[in-house]
Amino acid sequence: MKTAVEKLSPTRVKLDVEVPFEELKPAIEAATKKIAGQAQIPGFRKGKIPAAVIEQRFGRPAILQEAVNDALPDFYQQAAAEAEIRPAGRPEVEVTEVPGLDGSNEGNLVFVVEQDVRPEITLPDFTDYTVEIEEPAVDEDAVQVRLDQLRERFGTLVGVDRPAEDGDFVSLDMKAVIGDEEIESVEGVSYRIGEGNMLEGLDEALIGLSAGETTTFSSKLAGGERAGEEADVTVTPQSVKIRELPEADDEFAELASEFDTIDELKADLKVQAEKDAAGNRVTLARNALLEKLLDELEVPVPEALVEDEVTAHLENEGKEAGDPHGEEIREDTEKAIRAQFVLDALHETREVEVGQDDLMNYMAQLSSQYGVEPNQFIQMLAQSGQIEQIFGEVQRSKALEVVLADVTVKSTSGEVLDLGLTKAAEASAEDEAAEEKPEKAPAKKAPAKKKAPAKKAAAEKAEEKAPAKKAPAKKAPAKKAAAKDEASEAESEA
Repeated sequence: MKTAVEKLSPTRVKLDVEVPFEELKPAIEAATKKIAGQAQIPGFRKGKIPAAVIEQRFGRPAILQEAVNDALPDFYQQAAAEAEIRPAGRPEVEVTEVPGLDGSNEGNLVFVVEQDVRPEITLPDFTDYTVEIEEPAVDEDAVQVRLDQLRERFGTLVGVDRPAEDGDFVSLDMKAVIGDEEIESVEGVSYRIGEGNMLEGLDEALIGLSAGETTTFSSKLAGGERAGEEADVTVTPQSVKIRELPEADDEFAELASEFDTIDELKADLKVQAEKDAAGNRVTLARNALLEKLLDELEVPVPEALVEDEVTAHLENEGKEAGDPHGEEIREDTEKAIRAQFVLDALHETREVEVGQDDLMNYMAQLSSQYGVEPNQFIQMLAQSGQIEQIFGEVQRSKALEVVLADVTVKSTSGEVLDLGLTKAAEASAEDEAAEEKPEKAPAKKAPAKKKAPAKKAAAEKAEEKAPAKKAPAKKAPAKKAAAKDEASEAESEA
């Protein structure tokens, strides 16, 4: 097979591919058997029809068309590999010549492919790189936030005789109707106003309603066979409650922890806040590094890829193509794709090991963002075939952290921060020392350090897909842009 590559733009190439008839023959034989297995010809058992009879009955062009259609994906993959391109999005393929139509066994299958590709990105020397972050504060306010969160866990719901407000807890009845058809109804559902994890417009409808009052609003259904369709929703709060928090005293400390006094509990909460602040420093620094790279690097993005991602996002939210929301998310979508290209480039320059714990922790963080129980969220990802995609995200995130170890991170006051990350040069020296050590001290031979390829096949497969991601099927919102994932992670950990 011969492949010629023409670069049309920084993000698009053209492949001219020629496949000799000899390489197409196995596909022709397979196509003949396939047709024979489906055909019914008097005098022959199904699947036992000779090739000559199949060709006489259906014609050589039909067999060749079947063969080309079946073989083309593999030929394209081979051509892309030979051309060393990194596909992004769907290829556009045009077959220009099919051999053997004249009855001969000569000639070439010729096809042309236009394919969007990931751009070449020149990364900087990160040892000369500096980023600045606002260091998370560990003060009395941070401790108080943690204390209030703990008090909420031990709070009690108490009914109030007033209209519902943001943050109140309600027990509600709800019915959705399209035309004269009742689509769904629920009774006694517990909901906290402001959580926003049910129907769009529900929070606004509930605020101002007293127990027993009813109102109707319009909203698009989030699930079921009629998902995405506009429905009239009637809602009635049967009760309105607030959460009363216990006093933060020694008695509460004994109830909620292993400590005897509230001062001891606060001291422990401060230690926890300091540990989280250390983790948040890394998250904030990762975000700052990625933002700086996006600002400084030239990273072109294929327009078709952006359009595909916008369309997929709208479909996921039950919106039609051309919905104004598409233009609202276009800039963020393009930034997300640029971010993924940069992260992929970083990953190519760093060897990253991803363990099961890394994968599970990342999925647990995502489940928290979506408001879904972790085990249920993991099942949703598995059923929608997105585990490999998530694996790729973890690889890229860890690669960014590995690079961050070579970067100087400062606080807004100019202080150089120690994030506790091992610099690449130090890690390399440790590896060399580990390799030399067995020769000097064979009696204490250490096991060879593994450099796992980080499931290379899975990563390569993920790279062939469109860079931006879909949320798992259910009621979870669409997965946000890669550039925003880092920021949302920082918010959730702060």
